[in-house]
Amino acid sequence: MSCLELLAPAKNMAFGKAAVDHGADAVYIGPERFGARAAAGNSVADIEALCTYAHRYFARVYAAFNTLLFDHELEPAGRLIQQLYHAGVDALIIQDMGLLEMDLPPIPLFASTQTDNRTPEKIRFLEQSGFSRVILARELSLSAIRQIREVTGVELEAFVHGALCVCYSGQCYMSAAIGGRSANRGACGQPCRLAWNLEDKKGTVLCENRHLLSLKDMNRADFLGDLVRAGVTSFKIEGRLKDLDYVKNITGFYRQRLDALIETDLSRSPASSGRTTFFFTPDPYKTFNRRFTDYFLSGSPDSPTSSIDAFDTPKSVGEPVGKVKQIKNQSLVLDRPHDLRAGDGICFPNAPGRLKGFYVNRVDENAFVFPSGKTLIHKHDLPKGTMVFRNHDLGFARLMAGMTAQRKISLDMTFCEHPQGFELSCVDENNIRARALLRVSGDPARNPDTARAAIEKQLGKLGNTCFELNRLEILSKPVFLSAADLNCLRRDLVACLENNRLTAYARMTAGPRPAPVPFYREHLDFRANAANHLAVQFYKNRGVKSIDPAFECAPPGPGTPVMTTKHCIRRSLGWCSGKTEKKPNNAPQSCLGPLFLTHGKLRFEVVFNCRECEMQIYTFFHSA
Repeated sequence: MSCLELLAPAKNMAFGKAAVDHGADAVYIGPERFGARAAAGNSVADIEALCTYAHRYFARVYAAFNTLLFDHELEPAGRLIQQLYHAGVDALIIQDMGLLEMDLPPIPLFASTQTDNRTPEKIRFLEQSGFSRVILARELSLSAIRQIREVTGVELEAFVHGALCVCYSGQCYMSAAIGGRSANRGACGQPCRLAWNLEDKKGTVLCENRHLLSLKDMNRADFLGDLVRAGVTSFKIEGRLKDLDYVKNITGFYRQRLDALIETDLSRSPASSGRTTFFFTPDPYKTFNRRFTDYFLSGSPDSPTSSIDAFDTPKSVGEPVGKVKQIKNQSLVLDRPHDLRAGDGICFPNAPGRLKGFYVNRVDENAFVFPSGKTLIHKHDLPKGTMVFRNHDLGFARLMAGMTAQRKISLDMTFCEHPQGFELSCVDENNIRARALLRVSGDPARNPDTARAAIEKQLGKLGNTCFELNRLEILSKPVFLSAADLNCLRRDLVACLENNRLTAYARMTAGPRPAPVPFYREHLDFRANAANHLAVQFYKNRGVKSIDPAFECAPPGPGTPVMTTKHCIRRSLGWCSGKTEKKPNNAPQSCLGPLFLTHGKLRFEVVFNCRECEMQIYTFFHSA
């Protein structure tokens, strides 16, 4: 039977526990250092507590250890890895190949998406180098994933939801080039979310003040079955910097989608234990989103309905609630029924690259939406037909602040007499057993039915535990036992079962490191991200003859490609004519280039590789 894993983000221990409660089979969390989200670090003690919590459900915890390391950091990194291993972490997500030259504990290594995993030869090399799992590049199509699966046996993990980096992961140096904030060191300044101008070589502005490198968010909920058939077994949600509502909502949404998929295929099963009950309806539009795209999963986007760009704003737009029907007496009337209420926030585009919005003060007659405060709305801001979005749902936010899910492991109990008193035993859904003894004689019951009902009531009180009772079998003669004695017996059994589950938990271990295999290139530039002598040694041990230092160690000079992306500005603006490199009829004469992105004094050259359907951005320089 094949296990399918839902992998959720954890900013901290509390978020990780919430992810487990909402159905995650595994969570990934950053330690105090060396994670690709520097603002989401956690102590070893907190990670150990999360491991204990998750392992009760046979859920796993992975440490995001995926930054590049400098030489002076290798020794402290090694010590931290040892601590994480002894804390119970199930695997390390890494980018730096220097770690494979170190003496590590037998902890499985996952190749981060930062290692630029987009070709069969790269994934096969990583598998042969000892990685237990490879996290695929987000840009890969289903066809490309199938090709990888055909030549490798390594576990494949794919992102299915969340924010998108516009560049191939691990190959973006734009933030480092601008201000020294390296994405590969966990400190990306996100210049891709800025507003840029697009200019031709004469300085003519072809597109002004738009977020030309900002993408929509990924949503592949409708493609989970396709991904399974392509060979993916772990489905990852992005978002270690997102808020708790997002973690609860999106984890719950994909838990329900994966469960529905598993129910139709008896050869598949969840990768952890327990059943989650939700006290809300998960909806990805209710929490942070820039609208959605499946992002090249079916191939390159070639129509407006499959566009990937979010040029108007890098902020959350939320859920569409309707189009403007009319503006009347300083109120907004939409073209469809809605449930907007006081306190909700709505937004709308009022010009290319501009987003406006307001909070709702009141809604009269379920139709007239009045803005709060002194906000004035005008027909020129909201012409008829403008789509309006709710980007803050006050009712949903209040609902999410309470208890939103409960995850329980099913068990069967048996209560019977014992030579020393009474015994309560159980077996759970994973066939883990436990028993507890109550050393009292018990008084004969005057009313057998009442005595039996009391036993059933007290032993079934599992509400504050991670267990739920499926069946209780009472084999003893009718006796009267105090509620205190029965409660004590039940608590002892639960403690024993929890301990037995942790003991039975099958932690993954890594085998011996394989002998080096030749790398498929002999010469590597800065994009190999070798930032320490062990990373250089790793590649040279595998036949590489020359390797340039990482960008973070020795930034290359002018003309350096700081970003390579499948996103194409010309395509998004409707100026693409396929691979002919001819100017479309509706495009400006100068759109074929050279073109430049400018923001204040920043200036980058944009180069289009139409044959490969890729775009590159080259080292900036200061404008005159």
